[in-house]
Amino acid sequence: MAATPYDPVRHAELLARYCLDAQPGQRVQVSATTLALPLVEALHRELLGLGARPVLRLEYPGQQDDFYRHASDLLLDSLHPADVADMEATDATLRILTPQPPVTDSHPDRRTRHARTVAPIGALRSQRRWSLTLFPTPEGAGAAGMSLTDYEGFVADALFLNTPDPVAEWVRVRERQARLIERLSRADQVRILGPDTDLTMSVKGRTWANSDGKRNMPSGEVFTGPHEQSASGHIYYGLPTSVGGRTVQGIRLRFEAGRVVEASAEEGDDVLQASLATDEGARYLGELGIGTNYGIQVPSRNILFDEKIGGTVHLALGRSYPETGGLNESALHWDMICDLRGGGQVLLDGEVFQQDGQFVE
Repeated sequence: MAATPYDPVRHAELLARYCLDAQPGQRVQVSATTLALPLVEALHRELLGLGARPVLRLEYPGQQDDFYRHASDLLLDSLHPADVADMEATDATLRILTPQPPVTDSHPDRRTRHARTVAPIGALRSQRRWSLTLFPTPEGAGAAGMSLTDYEGFVADALFLNTPDPVAEWVRVRERQARLIERLSRADQVRILGPDTDLTMSVKGRTWANSDGKRNMPSGEVFTGPHEQSASGHIYYGLPTSVGGRTVQGIRLRFEAGRVVEASAEEGDDVLQASLATDEGARYLGELGIGTNYGIQVPSRNILFDEKIGGTVHLALGRSYPETGGLNESALHWDMICDLRGGGQVLLDGEVFQQDGQFVE
């Protein structure tokens, strides 16, 4: 079957009208590298047509790595007041991911220092409408093991751009996930069982969010913030993730009273250890998410897609989303994916909620 053609104009319409809900006069900040110019141009025109005020923040590929390599201590460790004022004057933000070649040295310690510095801007951004999406690049295709044409089709299908009405499809996703949340909202203890995994946590009284494409595009997950001191046990994350251009995989974590007390990675262990040292909150869970998008079954080595894979769960170290009731504060928010499709369970107060990656009705 031929891959679905990727159309940046349809993508831009979905982002502006559904994800960002851009309104006349609103200031909408769009951040991307120049690799995403076809989508940025289409989105700029779409936002102008809606009467919004687009503000483009374009970087050249590799700009962040240059910053970590060359920035002075002053730039790494202090914010300019204008940066804060800029975010305070923004109504909505969109970040467009553009997969790029991995870097040989991502300077994890310097990246961690700067993450602490810009945390106040991240906190301001989280209080506004925000969304995240991806523009397909040759590097993204290579990481996923696909041709560029096939990868563009993979992205288009995941966004439902292959349907007559993508917005209607995302409304149906919302309705399906609402039924899952009805059951999850009654639970206290969540237990995750799988290969080298037996982890328990409490979600009692916490709010489950319905990720229906408004914030992540594509989406397909339900998530909450577990009680900060409740995680107990161990977990293995088999699917790789990327931090600062570095691959980290084969992560093993052990929790006591909610805190990571042992951590190792088969690849990228230095990145893992540096991230855990970001601040005290980096050793606590900020999110438990359950992937529901069975249209995404093949890992693409990109967290925006991989955390949505139906049959997986992901748990983020660090910052909680306030709307879930989570209280953990950190400059870090790092999603790690546990695949339960090959033999795993999610139990709610001892009852099977998901078996081998399939929800139990």
